[in-house]
Amino acid sequence: MIERRIRAARFPAVKSLDTFDFAAIPSLNKMLVLELARCGYILGRENVIALGNSGTGKTHIALALGLAACQKGFPLTFTTAASLVNQLLEARDERRLLRLQRELAAVKLLIVDELGYVPLSSTGAELLFEVFSQRYERGSTVVTSNLPFEDWMSVLGSERLTGALLDRLTHHVSILSLNGDSYRLKASRSRRGRLDAAEQNQASADPHDPETGEVLPT
Repeated sequence: MIERRIRAARFPAVKSLDTFDFAAIPSLNKMLVLELARCGYILGRENVIALGNSGTGKTHIALALGLAACQKGFPLTFTTAASLVNQLLEARDERRLLRLQRELAAVKLLIVDELGYVPLSSTGAELLFEVFSQRYERGSTVVTSNLPFEDWMSVLGSERLTGALLDRLTHHVSILSLNGDSYRLKASRSRRGRLDAAEQNQASADPHDPETGEVLPT
């Protein structure tokens, strides 16, 4: 049953908190994250918002909370903000928007990743707002964003809509702050450093001149 819930959630990858490096993101409240993994916030129909710059592990945290929810028996849906808006626009064009909205409103946990990476059209922003509004105090929503709240208007395009959205999302909410160096950037630098070191070691061990191929004196 857990495996079925994981498949139904449509995670892009399965990640747990066991593999998250909390030491690399000291701004993140580890005890709060571990408490959220117990899923009490879902029973309380509360929300979680993870904010931080790119590459700091927001998606990993969202996936881990989603996995914990599956293990606790909660059905959920994982999507990106851009993908969700595209689904809503397609459903509207195909005259099945109300059905999709009912499905999204009914799911116990909705995880919306990467809000803020792609600006939304006015129609898309309004449809996304409707999803969050219909879930208000009816189900839990996890949102990740690379933008602080004051910059959300640049994505949603309307001060009125942004204010109303934040009012609903932050009424019952736990906010996770993930600020620090990008995991991906650090990993890339580490790989580059290892490659450079390996090349230097190989060069020092090779007695041949790299241009002429002649054996160099030792």
